[in-house]
Amino acid sequence: MPKLWKQLGNPKTLYCGCPLHFERNRYSANPNECGYKVRKNAKRAARIEAEHMMPAWEFGHQMDCWRQGGRKKCTLKSSQYQKAESDLHNLWPALGEVNGDRSNFQYSDWNAEPGMYGKCEMVVDFKSRRAQPPKEARGIVARAYLYMAARYDVRLSDAQRKLYESWNRTYAPNADECLLNRLIERVQGNDNPLVSVRCPLQKDSGKDKPKKN
Repeated sequence: MPKLWKQLGNPKTLYCGCPLHFERNRYSANPNECGYKVRKNAKRAARIEAEHMMPAWEFGHQMDCWRQGGRKKCTLKSSQYQKAESDLHNLWPALGEVNGDRSNFQYSDWNAEPGMYGKCEMVVDFKSRRAQPPKEARGIVARAYLYMAARYDVRLSDAQRKLYESWNRTYAPNADECLLNRLIERVQGNDNPLVSVRCPLQKDSGKDKPKKN
């Protein structure tokens, strides 16, 4: 995954927009560069983790293997689950503390005022088990969710689908999301059609060529 992200023009973490730095095939971020304020776990806040935008629970609990033995059973026995869990279109680097706080909470928008992470505009409501992503992340998470639902036959509630379809329409992919989609297609063998349809220039003109190392 770091190899792909290294080729983007302006790679950033998902929820807080912290610039990603690369060294020895690993990425890192300095929370101070994006005005991040540690909520509780400074050690995890300084770590980059791969966020599953659609959590493993979301697609896993609808599979037979999950009902038979939970995540462990699916990881060992289900090729469908293994593909879903490792699908690069559903992964995005995030600060570890925010990734942990979000857990498997549903994305939502209740007009919450950000501030719990300093200048990072992510909001997590632990009591109601919901997370409000910043506007810059909403299109990304929406397209990932709708892609996963279609590819792995994951049932979404009417409210979920309506929200993600609205976010997809409202927040168009930027150049890096378009480029990443093409890079993942080369590695994984399939694109996210929801991204590709919004990025015709990158796909048709060859502008999606990765930067030289």
